[in-house]
Amino acid sequence: MSIFPARIFAALSALALGVGLLACNSAKAAHTGPLPDPVVDAAKSPAPQTAVFAGGCFWGVQAVFEHVKGVSAVQAGYSGGERDTAEYDVVSSGTTGHAESVSVTYDPAQISYGQLLKVFFSVAHDPTELNRQGPDEGTQYRSVIFFANDEQKRIADAYIAQLNKAGVFSHPIVTQLVALKGFYPAEAYHQDYATHHPDNPYIYINDLPKVAALEKQYPVLYTAYKGR
Repeated sequence: MSIFPARIFAALSALALGVGLLACNSAKAAHTGPLPDPVVDAAKSPAPQTAVFAGGCFWGVQAVFEHVKGVSAVQAGYSGGERDTAEYDVVSSGTTGHAESVSVTYDPAQISYGQLLKVFFSVAHDPTELNRQGPDEGTQYRSVIFFANDEQKRIADAYIAQLNKAGVFSHPIVTQLVALKGFYPAEAYHQDYATHHPDNPYIYINDLPKVAALEKQYPVLYTAYKGR
């Protein structure tokens, strides 16, 4: 499939009305500048680790993490449901339990799990939107941290509590913490979609600004991505 009607229609409608979806999304995020560093975080380790996040359309979330230093690979896929329903057309029904997700492989000697969370909450998506992100609606676009172990759960839970206590967002964080039971890679045409289609209206309006925000807010964490 090379055309995604709902996403493209939403982007084109916004352009036709002269209303930028980026402006709408930024207003809902309701925070300014970088988020605080996590008080609770993981120690440095020489062994590569994996983190799985869901925060709306996986095109943009993948694009953001591909520009984070210390990240060696990011794969778009599905988590939360069963293996036999991990297909785009089925997941798009919103009935499978899956969320569009990304699997982030990173070097914990260069970047911590807590720093990945900071990027996730600040520029990768809006954690205060329930079962939607920007123009995309449905449980498949919900905000989720799929933790792989008790340490990831402890760090994520502590960071959410830290952000809530600091009143960083004007609305409650609705991000779910769910044990990772499986990650299923998405179809090949979804991988690196933002990199391969920068002129796509959906990407231009919704996703490229996220990468720009990463570079602006966290220049120390930002790195160029040359694609696969």
